[in-house]
Amino acid sequence: MERGLLIVLSGPSGVGKGTVRKHLFEHYNNDFDYSISMTTRKQRAGEKEGVDYYFRTREEFEDLIENNGLLEYAEYVGNYYGTPLQYVQETLDSGRDVFLEIEVQGALKVRKQMKEDGIFIFLSPPDLGELESRLIGRGTDSVEMIQKRIQKAVQELKLIQYYDYVVENNSVDQAAQKVRHIIESEHLKVHRNLRHFTEIIEEME
Repeated sequence: MERGLLIVLSGPSGVGKGTVRKHLFEHYNNDFDYSISMTTRKQRAGEKEGVDYYFRTREEFEDLIENNGLLEYAEYVGNYYGTPLQYVQETLDSGRDVFLEIEVQGALKVRKQMKEDGIFIFLSPPDLGELESRLIGRGTDSVEMIQKRIQKAVQELKLIQYYDYVVENNSVDQAAQKVRHIIESEHLKVHRNLRHFTEIIEEME
């Protein structure tokens, strides 16, 4: 059995990672599982425990850090975000793909640990003005926090060189389609299919 593929979707806060991911899962037939992230930030209206995030206290999160229970984690504007390790490893070992939607800091940590397993996709805004409008429209942050997120986004855009693909989020449906096409293309790469075709050749010989 071939090991599953780790699909990492990342980008600045407010770029629409969650919206694109939800659209991808709701409108396309997908053969991968979504790995729900863990965070210490406050639960927003409409968010559900175990669906949008696993919401934990700072103390609980730091216990997991100490016990190596996270694939990656990062502290972003005062809150921790991370990916539970056990679920990811078990799913990949079973041959299924795992989809991560995480912050840029976390994505770069995952790349260091699991470069061979993963494809790394950077979701970018059309421009910073549009990103600011989206953050304001979200209505969840103060003006000061929005400015912090914009400044952070500028720094994160400079890290795009460490990703395999970039998808501009002009349209949620188009962005989701592009992500889907990237995943399909990755599964067709020769090195991911060599074992299968080697077995076919051996049988024919």
